[in-house]
Amino acid sequence: MAATTDVKNYKFNHSMIRVKDPKESVKFYEFLGMSLLKKLSFPEAKFDLYFLGYDAPGAVSSGANLWDREGLIELTHNYGTENDDSYKVNNGNVEPHRGFGHTCISVDNLQAACQRLEDAGYKFQKKLTDGRMKHIAFALDPDGYWVEIIGRKPVEETEGLKETDLKSYRMNHTMLRVKDAEKSLKFYQDVLGMKLVRTHEAKEAGFNLYFLGYGDAKGNEADREGLLELTWNYGTEKDENFSYHNGNDQPQGFGHICLSVDSIEAACERLEGLNVNWKKRLTDGRMKNVAFVLDPDGYWIELVQNERFTGQSNF
Repeated sequence: MAATTDVKNYKFNHSMIRVKDPKESVKFYEFLGMSLLKKLSFPEAKFDLYFLGYDAPGAVSSGANLWDREGLIELTHNYGTENDDSYKVNNGNVEPHRGFGHTCISVDNLQAACQRLEDAGYKFQKKLTDGRMKHIAFALDPDGYWVEIIGRKPVEETEGLKETDLKSYRMNHTMLRVKDAEKSLKFYQDVLGMKLVRTHEAKEAGFNLYFLGYGDAKGNEADREGLLELTWNYGTEKDENFSYHNGNDQPQGFGHICLSVDSIEAACERLEGLNVNWKKRLTDGRMKNVAFVLDPDGYWIELVQNERFTGQSNF
């Protein structure tokens, strides 16, 4: 019998996306105020991993070990893609390969933060002035992934402000589209132990948004890191032939979300008892320190040991 596990110790550690050119991608996320916390190289398998997150003194996870954090972005670079003119990622927002939607950064002064990105030459999927929703924007990273920008204060309060403090930014959430909200909510709450933080119903537009996360749900939602947003478009659950793209089938882009846990063996044993679908058990393959389960839509969820509970390095 493995050691015990408690979902109260779990963290939504990171979201992984594949990138064409790591230099350009790291530059972009550092421009958003993130720090490169760790690079893992696997030359024998011809790929590198870059972990970025907010690490300023006032940041939520400042100073913590890599696996004891929430709200990280993992960039996966497969060697040679930067020199391949034909290589392009699937950003998850183009039919018929929709699934993953975006990551989201919360900022102090929304208008100033967006203007800074625009002045630097970065492109937008949606500027603040576009459409009806004037309180959100979507920037595009070098691969065309959508990065939502939201403010931690009402837009009326930050109108006219010209300065923005990168040290105050948060990697707030990751959005995934789901076919059946009831099944997905049950999985993320009952199986993975997340709490429902907020539900937004947009009945006229035909969709609901569900925000989930670990830890205390009190306080300003925009101040948090490591939330998961599930988007459900009404009626998809009734269509037997409907499915979302998981990002790992071709064409690839988004890879997975990752949970760090107190005991990797006990967590996997618990999930085995709950009859989850596995992509990779701990005992499969060469990497014996990570596992992957599948959510109801087939998205991959990595499980990794939080080093704070073992005092030993994962890699």
